[in-house]
Formats: sequence, structure tokens, C-alpha cells
Amino acid sequence: MAPTDRPRERLRDIGAEYLSTPELLAIVLRTGNSRQSALGLAQSLLSKHGGLSGLARLSFSDLVNEPGIGEAKAAELKAVFRLAVLIRELRPEDRAYVRSPADVMDIVGHELAVLDQEHLRVILLSTRNQVMAVTQAYQGSVNTAVVRTAELFREAIRQNAPSVVFVHNHPSGDPSPSADDVVFTKQAVEAGRLLQIEVLDHIIIGDRRLYSMKLNGKGF
Repeated sequence: MAPTDRPRERLRDIGAEYLSTPELLAIVLRTGNSRQSALGLAQSLLSKHGGLSGLARLSFSDLVNEPGIGEAKAAELKAVFRLAVLIRELRPEDRAYVRSPADVMDIVGHELAVLDQEHLRVILLSTRNQVMAVTQAYQGSVNTAVVRTAELFREAIRQNAPSVVFVHNHPSGDPSPSADDVVFTKQAVEAGRLLQIEVLDHIIIGDRRLYSMKLNGKGF
């Protein structure tokens, strides 16, 4: 590969924003294996696992088992994916607003989409729909048998939040609601009314897709 075509040199010369995802990943990997360059390895990994979100879902041991990825590269990749999540929290004073399901995706969706277990998050909102906080309510299968109403609204009550949005992920990648999701939503909305906390929506996150229970009339 000509020096001017190498990802690291291209980043230096034209800027990271002009590089493709495989080129950026190749810079993190630094080297390839006996059959591929770093760029070739990056392209193979992204193709095999359906892009960055699929790659980010892999456990440390799964990454180590990939040809050309040892423990050092696996650690670097896991660190990069975690930093991508943490960077969103660097300026908490610039709190986001929730005006649509797409805003929810921007706030927590990309993080939830790569998790291999179901996680239920609660976005606490002000009267202007500005994010006050994002709390974790539950980890595991989201259904009414195991998720207690007190846990759902505990932080909203403590922080005096007038409204909330519930968000959980489907590790399968399909955001279509289950029967449990519908029942959960209905009961959460009713509980919110009793507590005078409005449930604005319940968003289900899949692989680069989302499903709004409110917009689809499920449980509302």
C-alpha cells in the first residue's frame, strides 16, 4: 500500500472525519495478520459481524478468538468501545432534550444496541423535556413478573421528575415488542398516572432500529 493510502497517513493529512469506518478501525488494530493488512483485517471483522455494533457486542474472549486479534488488540477494542460511551458524558451541563424517539436513540440507544443482555433504562425529564438523568432500573428479561414498579419510579420520585421515558434493548436485534413488553408498558403508564409522573414513551432498541410503543399505540 502506498504511504499516502495508509489510514494513519490519511488521517494525518486529511483528518479523521474523512476516513471510512474500516480505515479508523485499522488504525486501532495497527497491524494485520499473515494473510491480511490491518485494513483488510478491519474490513473482514466489520463484514463478519455486521458493522461496528456487532463487533462491539463481542466479549473479550470472542475477540481473542478472531484470527489476527490477540489479547492486546482485544483489550484496545474493548477500551475504544467503552470510551465511545463515556465521551457522551463529558459535558453533563449540555443536557439533551427528548422531542422524538430519535433523540432517545442518540442518548442511550447506541450503547444499548451492543449489549448482550436486556437492560432497562429510565430517562428522567424536566418540564421542558430536558434530560435530568438516565438511570438503570433493571438488567435481565423485561417483564412484569420481575420488574417492580417501585424500582421504575424511584429516581423519578427522588429527583422530582415530572415525566419519564423507559428504554430497553432486544439483544436479538429485532425491536418488535413482545407480549410482556406490551403488558409492562400498560402497567407502567397506569402506575405513572397514580404517581403523577407522565410516561412519555417506552422505546425498544434493536440493531440500528427502534420501536416506539407510544407511536404504535402499544400500552398507551
